[in-house]
Amino acid sequence: MNKILVLTNSSGGLYDFRGEFVGELCKKYEVYVSMPDDVKEKELVSQGCHIIKTPINRRGINPLEDLKLYCAYGKIMRELKPSLVVTYTIKPNIYGGFAAGRRKIPYLATITGLGGAFDRTGLLLKLVVTMYRTGLKRAACVFFQNEENRDIFRRMGIVPKKTRMVMGSGVSLDRHTYEAYPEREDTHFLFVGRVMKERGILEFIEAAKRLHSDTVFFDIMGYCDEDYQELLDTLEKEGVIRQIGFQTQVHEYLAAADAIVVASFHEGMSNALIEGAATGRPVIASNISGCLEAFEEGVTGFGFTPGKAEELIAAMEKFLALSTQERAAMGRRGREKMEREFDRKLVTAAYMDEVSQLM
Repeated sequence: MNKILVLTNSSGGLYDFRGEFVGELCKKYEVYVSMPDDVKEKELVSQGCHIIKTPINRRGINPLEDLKLYCAYGKIMRELKPSLVVTYTIKPNIYGGFAAGRRKIPYLATITGLGGAFDRTGLLLKLVVTMYRTGLKRAACVFFQNEENRDIFRRMGIVPKKTRMVMGSGVSLDRHTYEAYPEREDTHFLFVGRVMKERGILEFIEAAKRLHSDTVFFDIMGYCDEDYQELLDTLEKEGVIRQIGFQTQVHEYLAAADAIVVASFHEGMSNALIEGAATGRPVIASNISGCLEAFEEGVTGFGFTPGKAEELIAAMEKFLALSTQERAAMGRRGREKMEREFDRKLVTAAYMDEVSQLM
């Protein structure tokens, strides 16, 4: 069987958001997955994947660590001789793409978001652009999750000959089934995402300080990726927030919420929003590419300018003014939008189309 090598920085991200695609690959090809952790190793193995552990410092900028990663990818490709390489997220895209391109192995890359990389200026921006340009230069196709990201890459001269747009990773409508809206007096706002400045945690905390009460609660689901743990612990003791922490199975927490909050400064396509909407929950989200596509203002949720705590608070106050019936209707319309536009089967079919052409 032909071999396909998948490079990712998270087993959880691969299985939770791209498991259907990986499953389809395993039906036709011998699939090897290079990943740094074992969070979803059993699930990937059960699909038929062969696992290769490759350490990655996802947010580090140490040149020696990145050189080791590039060399590790090169060694894997030299030994496996795959017919195709599939890469996700920044470092696998750049260093995996460069390694595959040097060996003339076809590869597919996916831009899952830009983070703050293109907010930089001067030499730092030039370095980021050069690294992306090098990593994606020989890609057979680059998938984008929103038009703004693709436009940025075009303006910077990064995009190769062929690109394709998909609606993020799509959402598994079977895994994230519609759940009846909670009927209660309490309101629970659920922040979903890594606890870091660029995810809007400070604005969410400000809203929690202002609006929390005996009937309005602020929950945070996600691991602390920056130095906020002491602050979170203090706020939890004061009854301002509740920490749920990182969870590998999120559906029950989405279903228990009244509204899903995504306050990010940057997104490729927000999985939290589309999973929350599929569950039948209204969303409160940043008015940015990667979020705007996933909700309709006043119909399935409310938007606000990221970094603007007052706007987030105003959006939450609008939500709090809705009746339970109005909130439930908003959630149903969100589910309908997911069924029309974000079914993961559509995204999987797009990837398999490209794989079939190359193989």
